[in-house]
Amino acid sequence: MSLRVDLATSGGHPGRTNEDFLGATPGAVVMLDGAGIPGTESICRHGVAWYAHNLGGWLLSRLGQRQGEPLADVLAAGIEAVTAMHPTCDVADPSSPQATVAMLRAAGDRVDTLTLADAYVVLDRQAGAEVLTDPSELEVRAVCLAPLAGLEAGSAAYDAALPAVIDDLRSRRNQPEGYWIAKDDPRAAAHAVVSTHDLPEAALVLSNGVSRLVDPYAETTWQGLVDDARARGAEAVLARLREVERARTPPAPDDASLAVCEWPEVS
Repeated sequence: MSLRVDLATSGGHPGRTNEDFLGATPGAVVMLDGAGIPGTESICRHGVAWYAHNLGGWLLSRLGQRQGEPLADVLAAGIEAVTAMHPTCDVADPSSPQATVAMLRAAGDRVDTLTLADAYVVLDRQAGAEVLTDPSELEVRAVCLAPLAGLEAGSAAYDAALPAVIDDLRSRRNQPEGYWIAKDDPRAAAHAVVSTHDLPEAALVLSNGVSRLVDPYAETTWQGLVDDARARGAEAVLARLREVERARTPPAPDDASLAVCEWPEVS
């Protein structure tokens, strides 16, 4: 069946590069939400956007060439290939460029999906939206942030506790008792959430920048997000997101990417 995809991606910070990657082939969609820390050029001179865009492009190319390859194997090979592209960078440093990953591949009357860290694929079913994600990063983050509970951001107590919280979170990255993300270690792909499903009526592939409309902003539900995206398109959803972000105090912009996938024969 033919796959129709509507794509939109938007940088959240004026003057800064959008560190998301979003792309599609006739049968697949790949989304990467790049992550890193500003001012770490001494660790990797290429930067987060370079990493996300190179890995995303590599994954799309591989999906087009090897249509039956397991998605986790595709991701593992991509991480290994891109890591080899910057051998002089300190790729093992916890703050080196990294990315969450979401992939969707359609084949006949089935779809294969993969999510690593807090990226999302949402399937539109008659029974309601089915949300696919890897919860491990959010679970670990909640544990690491516990020492900040009840402390006012910017207060002396908050600032004193923050460095230890950040160190704790970094120490759990790509570790057996922590969470996994696309970075320098191809073993991360084995920890992704991978599944195969009957063809849905539609599907969304999105970064956590977009998912914030559901949680924590509570501006809509997952089904509401699907319905809005299908009715008005990806660009309109991102425009709504920017309005919500601007209305918050203080404003909380983030890079955001959304793919709306539909199979006209199913709808």
